[in-house]
Amino acid sequence: MLTGASTHDVVNQPPPLAPYNAFEADPPLREALDREGGGWGVDRLRDTGELAGSPEALEHSERAERNEPVLRTHDRFGRRIDEIDLDPSWHWLLRQAIERELHSLPWRDPQPGAHVVRAAAFYVWSQVNAGVMCPVSMTYSVIPALRAEPDLAEQWEPRLTRPSYPDGALAGMAMTEKQGGSDVRANTTRAEPAGDGAYEITGHKWFCSYPPCDVFLTLAQTSSGLSCFLIEGRDPGFRIQRLKDKLGTRSLPSSEVEFHSVVGQLVGEEGRGVATIIRMVNHTRLDCLIGSAASMRFGVAQAVHHARHRSAFGKRLADQRAMQNVLADLAIESEAATAAAMRIARAYDEDSPALRRFATAVMKYWVAKRATPHAAEALECLGGNGYVEESGMPRLLRDSPLNSIWEGSGNVAALDVLRASLKEPDGLPAFLAECEQGRGANALLDAQLDRLRGSALPREPEFEARRLVEELAVTLQASLLVRGAPSAVADAFCAGRLGEGGRVYGTLPQSVDAPAILERALAA
Repeated sequence: MLTGASTHDVVNQPPPLAPYNAFEADPPLREALDREGGGWGVDRLRDTGELAGSPEALEHSERAERNEPVLRTHDRFGRRIDEIDLDPSWHWLLRQAIERELHSLPWRDPQPGAHVVRAAAFYVWSQVNAGVMCPVSMTYSVIPALRAEPDLAEQWEPRLTRPSYPDGALAGMAMTEKQGGSDVRANTTRAEPAGDGAYEITGHKWFCSYPPCDVFLTLAQTSSGLSCFLIEGRDPGFRIQRLKDKLGTRSLPSSEVEFHSVVGQLVGEEGRGVATIIRMVNHTRLDCLIGSAASMRFGVAQAVHHARHRSAFGKRLADQRAMQNVLADLAIESEAATAAAMRIARAYDEDSPALRRFATAVMKYWVAKRATPHAAEALECLGGNGYVEESGMPRLLRDSPLNSIWEGSGNVAALDVLRASLKEPDGLPAFLAECEQGRGANALLDAQLDRLRGSALPREPEFEARRLVEELAVTLQASLLVRGAPSAVADAFCAGRLGEGGRVYGTLPQSVDAPAILERALAA
């Protein structure tokens, strides 16, 4: 008879990954920061990474997700108040982002590399909580659009860029309507002149992200057509109808709102609302790309850490060849996404409009599309442990589709690339020129570049839009990796994405150096 045995001894379970420095443990990000001109921000990133990988940050994120926002439309006397109760942990998470200038760094300190440093910090803090990054992104992105109206910019920019959570301001956007969706030109919201340059806006918006914001950009019809307006969230006519019950980013209150004669100030030229607000959209699309890359990074870190500390069938998971293939495949996907996000952020520093506009559309589509299957595979690396909420992986999976939907879902983004290639003829050549910088480093990439150079648009480009954009995206990623990553990573990516790779993660060819890739994947 056995005695003294305990049924609750915990063995063969990985220790918590936290505390760890989410920046220091990420060699691809550290190298990209320096490569793209943001090396001066390394101390800032090291500080942000230490906090992002702390148990304290993890606890705040879990609490904010668990205690979801609650809408209070009226007080106990029946007066309309439209207030949203948010958990203190939400405010902690958002305050950390604001104080670290994730919403404002390039506008406050427009030195070379500022967009790159800001992108890296956004990437690191996104791994703590994806929901809180929405108001951060919108506040960062509103500045270029607001500068179309200098008087409004002078009034609001100092507050919107202030690195103080209590004393600054946040900006949101409200464009989508229930009858139009991505077709914002179908909007029915009306704006009527009210004297002294003001307008009264009446209508509804099907999605209004983070309604506690101080100001919003919105679209409404005037006699000249669809126009862009700045409105204030505390206007008594700004009424929150309900909060969305969403798949993911549940800590973030997203809402339906109605405008009852809300006072609006015109931004840009009347009748040119889409052209004005696209200045904001281009920057939020950049953040969709960065956020999806961050999602992949979080999944890789969790999967590799688990595999290094979990054994099965007599050896560690990380030493088993089948698992090495999966982990290496996830790692090269993550590194390619990181390299693309940081390179495109540099295009915003360099004011390279042709490359910036085209590459943002291409890579936002592709990296956001890859984030969800990547999250699912990373979750599976943890087995049943990954399927439970405490692991953080179910939340990663729920959050992962958002960036592919926000600011243009897959079809909208892919078609936008086609339109840009026709309406902005410098975009595609600039993109291909960037890709060509990798020529000569890998035969598979060279063959891919030859195919792109020699191909013409198919007879039905709209039908094949996604395939065309995918080909462009993986070519840029391969080019960036052969120029900036170790040969083990670059060769594996070219083999898996341009060669004979399979259709799911974990199907890299035998020739890849999986141990070298995994050694680099998590320096913790």
